Amino acid sequence: MFVRALTSARRATLAVRAKHTLPDLDYPYNALEPVISSQIMKLHHTKHHATYVAGLNAAEEKLKAAQLSNDVQAQVAIQPLLRFHGGGHVNHTIFWKNLIGESQGGGQLHDSALKNAIDKQFGGKDKLSSHMNNMAAGIQGSGWAWLTLNQRGELDVITTANQDMAASVGHVPLLGIDAWEHAFYLDYMNVKMDYFKNIWRVVNWKDVARRYDEGVAQQAK
Repeated sequence: MFVRALTSARRATLAVRAKHTLPDLDYPYNALEPVISSQIMKLHHTKHHATYVAGLNAAEEKLKAAQLSNDVQAQVAIQPLLRFHGGGHVNHTIFWKNLIGESQGGGQLHDSALKNAIDKQFGGKDKLSSHMNNMAAGIQGSGWAWLTLNQRGELDVITTANQDMAASVGHVPLLGIDAWEHAFYLDYMNVKMDYFKNIWRVVNWKDVARRYDEGVAQQAK
């Protein structure tokens, strides 16, 4: 009876799982111009990110059905879809928050614990951006470059393939640069290094600093 009650409760929990939704941006689509055009921003947000959200919801529905039927093989087969679409949703949600228009403070890194850590580990923001740009340019195919907080409590620069999350390798994501072609091609064509160089003009360092402070505090617990 107890096991049956637990099973019923589990089924009820699966049945009421909330749908993921496309998050609103904190700024209009033209806010990042001329670094990123309103055309790219609108397409990137309403088409590409929306596709990841829809894909994640569909994958979770399939997972729910497989769990309810105790189909372990189907549950395992769905994992790549969850990883891809779930990562796409999470990564882009971070990406939008990481950006802000130049007139609203984009590109300005003020005194903070994050700035101190960047100065200590990389020798300043300019050296960090150069290193991260080179890492991003080295991505074969599609992926992301990340400034992260690693498990040792240090800043790190890593890349992930496709839509893999920084958290999937145990890192706290602080700043992500989308290196997929859909993020820059209409503006920069095949000269993606110009995109990598220019995007630092619209980095929302307040958001990055907040993520750093929260990550450090979480690791201290």
